[in-house]
Amino acid sequence: METFKISDLAKEFDITTRSIRFYEDVGLIQPERKGSMRIYQRRDKVRLKLILRGKRLGFSLAEIKELFALYDTHQGETQLIKMLNIIDEKEAVLKRQLEDIRVVLDELAAARERCEEALKHAKAS
Repeated sequence: METFKISDLAKEFDITTRSIRFYEDVGLIQPERKGSMRIYQRRDKVRLKLILRGKRLGFSLAEIKELFALYDTHQGETQLIKMLNIIDEKEAVLKRQLEDIRVVLDELAAARERCEEALKHAKAS
Protein backbone atom coordinates (compact mmCIF):
# COMPACT_ATOMS: atom_id res chain seq x y z
CA MET A 1 0.00 0.00 0.00
CA GLU A 2 1.38 3.37 -1.03
CA THR A 3 1.90 5.84 1.80
CA PHE A 4 3.13 9.41 1.95
CA LYS A 5 4.95 11.62 4.40
CA ILE A 6 3.64 15.09 5.11
CA SER A 7 6.62 16.59 3.29
CA ASP A 8 5.79 14.53 0.18
CA LEU A 9 2.25 15.89 0.07
CA ALA A 10 3.33 19.44 0.81
CA LYS A 11 5.79 19.34 -2.07
CA GLU A 12 3.36 17.68 -4.50
CA PHE A 13 0.55 20.17 -3.82
CA ASP A 14 2.83 23.17 -3.28
CA ILE A 15 1.42 23.95 0.16
CA THR A 16 2.96 24.13 3.61
CA THR A 17 3.06 21.26 6.05
CA ARG A 18 1.31 23.62 8.45
CA SER A 19 -1.68 23.79 6.05
CA ILE A 20 -1.85 20.00 5.95
CA ARG A 21 -1.73 19.80 9.75
CA PHE A 22 -4.51 22.41 9.90
CA TYR A 23 -6.72 20.31 7.61
CA GLU A 24 -6.03 17.41 9.94
CA ASP A 25 -6.90 19.52 13.01
CA VAL A 26 -10.29 20.47 11.54
CA GLY A 27 -11.01 16.82 10.70
CA LEU A 28 -10.75 16.90 6.90
CA ILE A 29 -7.99 14.29 6.74
CA GLN A 30 -7.01 11.60 9.24
CA PRO A 31 -3.51 10.23 8.75
CA GLU A 32 -2.28 7.23 10.71
CA ARG A 33 0.25 7.90 13.45
CA LYS A 34 3.44 6.04 14.14
CA GLY A 35 4.79 7.80 17.18
CA SER A 36 4.96 11.46 16.21
CA MET A 37 5.15 10.67 12.49
CA ARG A 38 2.07 11.03 10.30
CA ILE A 39 1.52 8.39 7.63
CA TYR A 40 -0.84 9.48 4.86
CA GLN A 41 -2.72 6.99 2.71
CA ARG A 42 -3.95 7.43 -0.85
CA ARG A 43 -7.35 8.44 0.60
CA ASP A 44 -5.73 11.36 2.45
CA LYS A 45 -3.96 12.42 -0.74
CA VAL A 46 -7.22 12.36 -2.70
CA ARG A 47 -8.99 14.33 0.04
CA LEU A 48 -6.21 16.89 0.10
CA LYS A 49 -6.58 17.33 -3.65
CA LEU A 50 -10.35 17.77 -3.22
CA ILE A 51 -9.86 20.28 -0.39
CA LEU A 52 -7.58 22.42 -2.53
CA ARG A 53 -9.92 22.17 -5.53
CA GLY A 54 -12.87 23.09 -3.33
CA LYS A 55 -11.04 26.10 -1.95
CA ARG A 56 -10.19 27.29 -5.48
CA LEU A 57 -13.90 27.04 -6.31
CA GLY A 58 -14.78 29.14 -3.27
CA PHE A 59 -16.05 26.37 -1.00
CA SER A 60 -15.60 26.95 2.71
CA LEU A 61 -13.86 24.30 4.80
CA ALA A 62 -17.20 23.68 6.55
CA GLU A 63 -18.85 22.97 3.18
CA ILE A 64 -16.01 20.65 2.19
CA LYS A 65 -16.26 18.86 5.53
CA GLU A 66 -20.02 18.42 5.09
CA LEU A 67 -19.53 16.93 1.62
CA PHE A 68 -16.90 14.53 2.97
CA ALA A 69 -19.28 13.48 5.77
CA LEU A 70 -22.03 12.75 3.25
CA TYR A 71 -19.58 10.73 1.16
CA ASP A 72 -18.34 8.82 4.21
CA THR A 73 -21.88 7.83 5.17
CA HIS A 74 -22.61 6.67 1.62
CA GLN A 75 -25.16 9.37 0.97
CA GLY A 76 -24.07 9.87 -2.62
CA GLU A 77 -27.35 11.33 -3.86
CA THR A 78 -27.58 13.71 -0.89
CA GLN A 79 -23.95 14.67 -1.47
CA LEU A 80 -24.62 15.47 -5.11
CA ILE A 81 -27.70 17.55 -4.26
CA LYS A 82 -25.71 19.45 -1.61
CA MET A 83 -22.88 19.97 -4.12
CA LEU A 84 -25.33 21.33 -6.69
CA ASN A 85 -26.78 23.72 -4.10
CA ILE A 86 -23.32 25.00 -3.20
CA ILE A 87 -22.45 25.39 -6.89
CA ASP A 88 -25.67 27.37 -7.46
CA GLU A 89 -24.86 29.66 -4.53
CA LYS A 90 -21.27 30.23 -5.68
CA GLU A 91 -22.42 30.86 -9.25
CA ALA A 92 -25.00 33.43 -8.09
CA VAL A 93 -22.37 35.27 -6.04
CA LEU A 94 -19.91 35.30 -8.94
CA LYS A 95 -22.56 36.57 -11.36
CA ARG A 96 -23.37 39.44 -8.95
CA GLN A 97 -19.68 40.22 -8.62
CA LEU A 98 -19.26 40.12 -12.39
CA GLU A 99 -22.13 42.57 -12.83
CA ASP A 100 -20.60 44.83 -10.16
CA ILE A 101 -17.29 44.71 -12.02
CA ARG A 102 -19.02 45.61 -15.30
CA VAL A 103 -20.67 48.62 -13.64
CA VAL A 104 -17.35 49.81 -12.19
CA LEU A 105 -15.60 49.34 -15.55
CA ASP A 106 -18.31 51.42 -17.24
CA GLU A 107 -17.91 54.12 -14.59
CA LEU A 108 -14.13 54.11 -15.06
CA ALA A 109 -14.50 54.37 -18.84
CA ALA A 110 -16.86 57.35 -18.43
CA ALA A 111 -14.45 59.01 -15.99
CA ARG A 112 -11.55 58.43 -18.39
CA GLU A 113 -13.54 59.98 -21.23
CA ARG A 114 -14.38 63.05 -19.12
CA CYS A 115 -10.74 63.45 -18.11
CA GLU A 116 -9.51 63.11 -21.70
CA GLU A 117 -12.07 65.72 -22.88
CA ALA A 118 -11.07 68.08 -20.10
CA LEU A 119 -7.40 67.59 -21.00
CA LYS A 120 -8.12 68.40 -24.67
CA HIS A 121 -9.93 71.60 -23.67
CA ALA A 122 -7.09 72.55 -21.31
CA LYS A 123 -4.48 72.11 -24.08
CA ALA A 124 -6.60 74.06 -26.57
CA SER A 125 -6.90 77.03 -24.23
